[in-house]
Amino acid sequence: MSTENALLTILVEKINNDTLVLPTLPAIALKVRKAADDPDVNLTAMGDVIAQDASLSARMIKIANSAYLGRTVKVTSISQAATRIGLTQIKNVSTALAMEQLFVSRNELVKGYINKVWNNTVDVVANSLAALEIYNKTKQRHLSLDTMTLAALVHNIGVLPILTEAERHEDVFANPTFLNVAIQKLAGPIGAKIMQQWGFEDAFSKVTENWRDLNYSPEEVSYVDFVRLGAVLSGTFSSQKDAVLNICQKKGILEDVNVLTSDEFIEMRDNAKEVFA
Repeated sequence: MSTENALLTILVEKINNDTLVLPTLPAIALKVRKAADDPDVNLTAMGDVIAQDASLSARMIKIANSAYLGRTVKVTSISQAATRIGLTQIKNVSTALAMEQLFVSRNELVKGYINKVWNNTVDVVANSLAALEIYNKTKQRHLSLDTMTLAALVHNIGVLPILTEAERHEDVFANPTFLNVAIQKLAGPIGAKIMQQWGFEDAFSKVTENWRDLNYSPEEVSYVDFVRLGAVLSGTFSSQKDAVLNICQKKGILEDVNVLTSDEFIEMRDNAKEVFA
């Protein structure tokens, strides 16, 4: 059996037996999501939860003051930041900010791969958000920017258990060729399992499982469409660029592809990316 097939066999067996180690959501994200689901929670109580994590507090204040939210008056406290961002957005925004904690490794090769995945993920987020903002200006809004942020951030989360497995058997599996094959074949279904384990809504599972598969194309405009477009623009889905742009034009997401190189799009993309800088 080739090394490549051995890695795939191990991963498939662990998936089928429910023994594949899946990443857990950072503790602070769990606390915020639990608080956000409490119908009696208020902004003061939510601010107190966020304040338990200094890093998250600083990032939330940064977002509240960012060009992404288009505000000029600066906030200086987490309670002010929570008020500006709002309860409905805090749940997904805080989870998104905590995601970076998952992208770590001790193995140098795997660490390099994880850093590459994270940096690319941020690019996908920025491009997806900019595309959705432009779309929302001219179409009926039914997709939210905060959900879009989290959907784009988790779109490739299925990569992490594969890299973790490679790290455990680094002498055999920590090889870019083997990793790329495993990721292409298994990251989607693994990502869907993670979303289910985390208790995320079905929309997130659909993104993680199907964004690479162009045969999956809901008639209604969805987060998957914007993740694909973001991936194409980030260069990771470049082989499908023409097909993705075609789908986006047919569904009315893009009336003119030239908008993707416009000053407006570039400014929106850069503002979104600044949040994760």
